[in-house]
Amino acid sequence: MSRNILDETHIHPAIRAVIAGNQADIVNEVRTAVDRHDIVVVGMAQNPFPRKARALLKSAGLQHVYLEYGSYLGGWRRRNALKMWTGWPTFPMVFVKGMLIGGASELQKLIASGELAVLLKATRGA
Repeated sequence: MSRNILDETHIHPAIRAVIAGNQADIVNEVRTAVDRHDIVVVGMAQNPFPRKARALLKSAGLQHVYLEYGSYLGGWRRRNALKMWTGWPTFPMVFVKGMLIGGASELQKLIASGELAVLLKATRGA
């Protein structure tokens, strides 16, 4: 799968550092959590879908780490950096063993099909 991302050769050298550093702290925080934990849910306040994803995990007896960034009333610039990094347009973003699996609906399908259990047994990065 390839995503359309502006090639660095098409970015003026004077602004490359600005782009690389734009909201890098939030991306690094999520990357670190994803590297350290089997299941990470990234969400925002006031959005019912991160709550749904967390409830699905809880009902399945699965531990997870939850990171929350802003709400509908603020924090969109920081969340936008995560959307650009992952390519996933909505919240929550659910990561399993380092892999973005989608949001609450995708999580629900993986649980129902039994594929989530298979993913959790797999070696990270395999």
